[in-house]
Amino acid sequence: MAALCLLLTGGCNKVLDSETPEWAPVQEKAPAITAEEMARLLASLPIAREQVEEVHDAVCASAGNGYDEEYLMQRLVGEPGAGVGDLPAKAGTRSYSRPLRELIKEAVAATRAGSPADAFLDSLSSTDLQIYWPYSEAWDGQELPVVTFDPGDFATTNEGYALLPNGQVEKVLVDEQMATERPVWVVNRNSDADFTSLELRRREDPSWGDGGEILVRPKSKGGEKEVLTLVLRSFTAHRQYDSWFAGGSEFFIKVGGIEDFTASTEAELRIYQPTITDFMIVVRRNQLDQELPFNAVLISEWTEQLKNIAFMCVEDDGGTRTTWKCSAVVQYNSKKYGFELEIPLNNRDDIVWRGSLSRSYIWDNRGKEGCFGDVSLVLDLI
Repeated sequence: MAALCLLLTGGCNKVLDSETPEWAPVQEKAPAITAEEMARLLASLPIAREQVEEVHDAVCASAGNGYDEEYLMQRLVGEPGAGVGDLPAKAGTRSYSRPLRELIKEAVAATRAGSPADAFLDSLSSTDLQIYWPYSEAWDGQELPVVTFDPGDFATTNEGYALLPNGQVEKVLVDEQMATERPVWVVNRNSDADFTSLELRRREDPSWGDGGEILVRPKSKGGEKEVLTLVLRSFTAHRQYDSWFAGGSEFFIKVGGIEDFTASTEAELRIYQPTITDFMIVVRRNQLDQELPFNAVLISEWTEQLKNIAFMCVEDDGGTRTTWKCSAVVQYNSKKYGFELEIPLNNRDDIVWRGSLSRSYIWDNRGKEGCFGDVSLVLDLI
């Protein structure tokens, strides 16, 4: 694609900037489109309430599945209205007379006859671009959006294009305050769709419950002492680590320990292998400083012999895969033994908190809120 148009032919009355070159693909297969180009393309389309409802359906579905308020281009092209984490059967229940992909296809086809329109949609579907709609829960069901893009460099403002009911477009300055007051679509790049959210993990295992209740009940092993379960009751984030254009924060909770440890000899000790719990919690922009209930199991069988666990919370920023080398501590024959652990993380991740948590600390503070850097956690042994 050579450039983007802000004035399409065929009777569309949207005018953005007379100096902007006409948009027209000039190759049989369009190259990767940038976030800025995609925002300008969306702003040039005759978007009406139905298309806004489609995007709203998708971002609400993503949020309900434990992700940010996002609509992947892959879903826009292949499964209109489907959110991140939606199964094909659920996505197929939505129907739109003119989905957004048809407006895009018509816009491309209007500039050049033949196959480029389908090729462009195929290329668009293979990108990691998405429409991000922060504070989408406040939409009144009527107002058309302002379209903008993530300018990068932790910017707080950017130019945007307000879609007006009369079919024209007005250039405006967009900031997060505007996004809380009127619908704003930000074209940015997805960073969490490849991970399984805690909500989806809960659905995969019915024993995890529906949220808000104990996931694994305490259990006894014959006549032995009750085995406890370490649970993350709730999570509260007090800081967003990314620019608002990039979306909310993706926190990863990583715990290393040894489950069901009851060794009494060195021979038995060799049987046990460390386990690492690793899951993602997405905190949307409107959830800052809100206590989010999770009741997620961190260690399912915590015996008295497990004395210390390794605990880390990071905010995902990608980069090269590396590890945090640490240890968990167990006790056998009145002696303490450290198990070496390597907990994965990325070299650009923001480390919110990491260290060792003892059984006695967790037991003394079970059910109480504790501060771990920029987040507050409620841990419990049940």
